[in-house]
Amino acid sequence: MLSDIEIANAADPLPITDLAQERLGIDPEALSPFGHTKAKVSLPYIRTLQDRPDGTLILMTAISPTPAGEGKTTTSVGLADALSRLGKKAMVALREPSMGPVFGMKGGAAGGGYAQVIPMTDINLHFTGDFAAIAAANNLLAALIDNHIHQGNALDIDPRTVTWKRVVDLNDRALRDIVVGLGGVANGYPREDGFDIVVASEVMAIFCLAESLADLKRRLGDIVVGYTRAKQPVTARDLRADGAMTVLLRDALAPNLVQTLEHTPAMIHGGPFANIAHGCNSVMATRTALKLADYVVTEAGFGADLGAEKFVDIKCRASGLRPSAMVLVATVRALKYHGGVKVPDLKVENVEALSAGMANLRRHLRNIRKVYGVPVVVAINRFPTDTDLEVKTLVDLVAAEGVAAVPATHFSDGGAGAEALAEAVLAAIEQGDADGFSFVYPDEMPLADKAEAVAGWVYGAAAVSWEAKARRRLERIEADGYGHLPICMAKTQYSFSTDPSVLGAPSGHIVNVREVRLAAGAGFVVLVTGEIMTMPGLPREPASNHIDIDDDGTITGLS
Repeated sequence: MLSDIEIANAADPLPITDLAQERLGIDPEALSPFGHTKAKVSLPYIRTLQDRPDGTLILMTAISPTPAGEGKTTTSVGLADALSRLGKKAMVALREPSMGPVFGMKGGAAGGGYAQVIPMTDINLHFTGDFAAIAAANNLLAALIDNHIHQGNALDIDPRTVTWKRVVDLNDRALRDIVVGLGGVANGYPREDGFDIVVASEVMAIFCLAESLADLKRRLGDIVVGYTRAKQPVTARDLRADGAMTVLLRDALAPNLVQTLEHTPAMIHGGPFANIAHGCNSVMATRTALKLADYVVTEAGFGADLGAEKFVDIKCRASGLRPSAMVLVATVRALKYHGGVKVPDLKVENVEALSAGMANLRRHLRNIRKVYGVPVVVAINRFPTDTDLEVKTLVDLVAAEGVAAVPATHFSDGGAGAEALAEAVLAAIEQGDADGFSFVYPDEMPLADKAEAVAGWVYGAAAVSWEAKARRRLERIEADGYGHLPICMAKTQYSFSTDPSVLGAPSGHIVNVREVRLAAGAGFVVLVTGEIMTMPGLPREPASNHIDIDDDGTITGLS
């Protein structure tokens, strides 16, 4: 079989202006094309869509990720293509990939096989420059903080309390902790600083939750960058940075329109870190897609415990969006891994391990149905090494939970391989309870109780413990008037616990919060657990080692 990039390079995309007009009714004047295959949909045009009814939103989520892979983005694309094949006006709305994972370990995020969004190389690299704009806005604020203190510090900022970091969209562990301002008085004042990856910036989270330029500017102004010596919060608005930051993000805020291999329209826009933020594409893109299509498939980061919970409690709470159904992606391989099988042995039939690993899928199903209150269908992303007995066993195990499980072969067969899945999702929407949706906790609940709610109801934990510094920070955030905000649990994606090595469905564990961060502009409070980092490092064998380009400009090795 051809590689992902070979399949993408062999595609015959429609000109983006033709796709927009023929599939969505968007006139060329409403687009800002970036070449022939991608374009931004203008903000003035989007405002004209406000009175249109919304389509139906379908959220793609997954079991706890494993090295075996689950294929959530691939399944999102396959489902959207299948809905189109069934005669539905469908779109897919996804995140933009960060170049850190592209050149690091994870690879790209444009789907795979015959269920991809294109142009794949553009999407995985610089795309339309959104991440560069976000980095520029973030780093402008960092520069303005240091300049304000250097120029006399009229706000009386305590340099020791500055929390705002600089960002770059690459994995570079050497930049995690640095010292700036060296070289004498002319270069400012020395202080400890550091870099995050762009997708971990609060500007990225704000960008993906903003619903207009005015909302974007308001949220940017609300960013708390540090404290005065009198212990009062200092905001970006106090530094008069919000206007200039918004200017840098003006063009980026318009969603990006591309297409799948089968010419289903796709919006790829924004991409906050799924650990440290809410891990979803922009509200602008999702809402615009819902105005343009009858069915929109979107996805949340990582598993249903981490990504779907944040989609519900942060994105849905802030925007009013509501999914009519969720699709839980699972693979036979991943469930065998959760059942104790090592990666080299996953190709060997093992029904016993599959049944043991079902505990992980079962916990996610319970959360989606009982905690979030959303109808769910299980998508079995079938691999060639899966045996018929393993697939039948998984279908039967899921059926015993009262949920449909549908094998899909979209990776090798495109939308045709996911038609049965699409039919099952449409049936679930038809039979679902439109009023069943619920948040995990109410706004008025204290922050510590919100953490207990997520840890207990979603993670199966016995309790939440707090490092002394984290507890003091939490109390200060509440005293400053931010206690009404939702929480964003920064936790490993690999386990329901905070230990990535604990697989399956652990219960009774303790969730220890070691750090608390206020993201006032984004509108949530981050609770950091375990060893979560906001600046990843490169592995021993980075993906960049295998990426190259020919003399004719053809890129190879990108996946």
